[in-house]
Amino acid sequence: MMRLLGILFILLSSSFNVYAQLPQVSAGSIERLTSFPSAFVPPRNIDIWLPAGYDKQQRYAVLYMHDGQMLFDATTSWNKQEWQIDEVASRLIKAGKTQPFIVVGIDNAGENRHSEYFPQQPFENLSQAQQTALYQLQRTKNQALFSQQVYSDRYLKFLVTELKPYIDSHYSVYTDAAHTFVMGSSMGGLISLYAISEYPHIFGGAACLSTHWPGTFEQQNNPIPPAFFNYMQQKLPDPSTHKLYFDHGTATLDAWYPQLQAKADKIIEAKGYTSQNWQSLIFEGAEHSEHAWAARLDIPLIFLLALK
Repeated sequence: MMRLLGILFILLSSSFNVYAQLPQVSAGSIERLTSFPSAFVPPRNIDIWLPAGYDKQQRYAVLYMHDGQMLFDATTSWNKQEWQIDEVASRLIKAGKTQPFIVVGIDNAGENRHSEYFPQQPFENLSQAQQTALYQLQRTKNQALFSQQVYSDRYLKFLVTELKPYIDSHYSVYTDAAHTFVMGSSMGGLISLYAISEYPHIFGGAACLSTHWPGTFEQQNNPIPPAFFNYMQQKLPDPSTHKLYFDHGTATLDAWYPQLQAKADKIIEAKGYTSQNWQSLIFEGAEHSEHAWAARLDIPLIFLLALK
């Protein structure tokens, strides 16, 4: 039980501080946009990772990643774990296994994380009674799971109409969908899938690690996965121009995912995705943690960003 509670804390972490310490990286460099303003969502830090030798005379692909607090520096994260994105990306770029790219790490909104990352259209397609019941769920004894109404549509507007234009105008990057990608884990996997489905002209690929298909922490009689799958049947982007990556482990919270991922995979395959533009992998024994995601991070990065 204590182990599961720790996993839930990963999903719901409220560590959100716009004055947090700048993460230290062992490869490349970090530039921070402190308390980046938005008309749609609360302000938050944005950490932009630039590979060693970043050169304004060349252009770079862009990888947008959610839960920015957890990406670069274990000493500044709540659980002392990190994705190690700077080390892995540097190694792959140097070896020529990926095209050169930058990483835009977007801090989550703390207690608002669930409201911000839960795909809004599938949520609103639930019955009013189902929505009301979800809003009554508790995160802790004194705190609701959803701090407010789901507002992931506004989060994506922030990402697409405010943050991306800033990145495009201040960094030497490609601006087209073929060079623009989004990645996240758990609830971050859900919002990454939602982003590419709602904005296929913006994002050419999405990587969704340990995607939290249950949406909450109920396994029995849960209406949420069917709502996600119905949405996917309607909104998945064109496989001729997009890439989708999914994976999961089999331990801790990831043990909930195999059957649900299998249902998602059937929909993706029926939409015309093949091994050329879609991967869905299982990592036996892997748990729901940054350590696990870091250990296999090279796989989705190569899949999305391989040299053409």
